[in-house]
Amino acid sequence: MIRWLNNLCLAGLFLAAPLAGATKVMVTVVDRSGAPVLGLEAQDFTVLDDKTPRVVEAAEFTHDMLDIMMLLDTSLAGGMVQPLAETFVAQLQPKDQMAVVAYHSSADLIQDFTSSRQLIMRSLASVKYGNQPHVLDALFAAIDGGFQNSVFRRVILLLTSGLEGDSRTNERAVIRLARRNQVSIFPVYVVGAERSLLEQLARETGGASFNFRDVRKASAGDAGPRVFEVLRSHYTLTVTGNLGLGEKLKVEVKRPEKLQTSAMSLE
Repeated sequence: MIRWLNNLCLAGLFLAAPLAGATKVMVTVVDRSGAPVLGLEAQDFTVLDDKTPRVVEAAEFTHDMLDIMMLLDTSLAGGMVQPLAETFVAQLQPKDQMAVVAYHSSADLIQDFTSSRQLIMRSLASVKYGNQPHVLDALFAAIDGGFQNSVFRRVILLLTSGLEGDSRTNERAVIRLARRNQVSIFPVYVVGAERSLLEQLARETGGASFNFRDVRKASAGDAGPRVFEVLRSHYTLTVTGNLGLGEKLKVEVKRPEKLQTSAMSLE
């Protein structure tokens, strides 16, 4: 009798145990107006790893504090984005930290991570504009060791004119490094010359991309709150199987409307 009860208990534990190899995947979902999509559940997501379906066991919505590295375009065309930077600094919450990197043909740290809006605004006023924008080189340099002491969600807020010069680094190298360091890229661009590149960087790192004019129009003129709401909002999916950091991870949402969905495996 005791042996039978023990066997029954063991069977129950086996059935209740989570499936081996479950992996966490961070997913950001944005609608056409640039707002985060709320209220999604596990059954709303489809996850493919190299076209192989994975079962989504759970979906948890999270609203995060942030460690933000703001990459500010200071190329010849970059002056148009400086007012955007000031708008976004105003969205920082007390526990958030922001660093500022100015980039053109090179990337220069002009303000290390701080919670002081005053220091950040002072650094923005000190930048000088010139040379060609090397977006991919700047991203690689910023991600490579730039978040060593971060505590909260790692985010790059890329404020760009939307132009790219002759970077030596390619987009695949940037995406691999971002995934390895668990950094999500959120480009905000003014012109759409490199729209597909910026969308790819966001889509494959759990970020989102924004056309500044579109999001400002959708948010009645103040893009800052809308963009930061997306930066803070994501789903964490618990998925069967070992997804690792594979490049062929794809997440879709089962909704009829067009949504911007991005994903990154979490180690």
